[in-house]
Amino acid sequence: MPSAQDPFYVVKEEIQESIDKLQSSFHQWERISSDNGEQAHLTKELLASCGSIEWQVDELNKAISVAARDPTWYGIDEVELEKRRRWTSTARAQVGSVKKAVEAGKESSGTSVNGMRRELMRLTNSQETNRSNQYAAQHNDDFITSESDRQLLLIKQQDEELDQLSASVERIGGVGLTIHEELLAQEKIIDELGTEMDGTSNRLDFVQKKVATVMKKAGSEEWNTSSVGEGSAFQKELWNSQVQNLLDTLGLFV
Repeated sequence: MPSAQDPFYVVKEEIQESIDKLQSSFHQWERISSDNGEQAHLTKELLASCGSIEWQVDELNKAISVAARDPTWYGIDEVELEKRRRWTSTARAQVGSVKKAVEAGKESSGTSVNGMRRELMRLTNSQETNRSNQYAAQHNDDFITSESDRQLLLIKQQDEELDQLSASVERIGGVGLTIHEELLAQEKIIDELGTEMDGTSNRLDFVQKKVATVMKKAGSEEWNTSSVGEGSAFQKELWNSQVQNLLDTLGLFV
């Protein structure tokens, strides 16, 4: 349902305000003598305003054409489209009348200007009637679109693309975090393995030294069985105990 916040009516009101100002300036231009330098300056302003308003009306017509391709999607019907076309046609006619009158005023007489003025007043009255009818029917009309609607749609599409990009970044960040955690876990395992290897190396050094000591004792004449008397039984027992401890220690590395 069209409302005061409808983009089409917002743009339409802006254009209508520009047309009202144009007409006010045109009436002022009519009251100025043609040989007055101020009229020449005002003539340039009027023609520039006419060109600007015509461009805005053209853009509004383009928006109508876009909506006409798929009225259902935009929530409007052919009746509303026709109202919009009539309004833009009337607006263009109003601006065209001012433009012709100003251009004619450069070379033609005041009679010609007055004729243009009567035509302008007729179109103005017609426009006011159309405006009253349109505003009275606004509460029963469907939502209509304009160039602003297309811009809003583009913004929505850009927001969706940004959301997708954000989701991709989050997924990539999650993968990176997982890899980082796995690397930390592997680093911890490597550190523990290094510590264990250091301990094993120390124990191996101890065993090697122990073996060297035992072998040294084994090669000593002191432990030669031919020279060991009956009083050396305790020493033999101690030797056997040391050998057994050595074998037990070596068993740790099997």
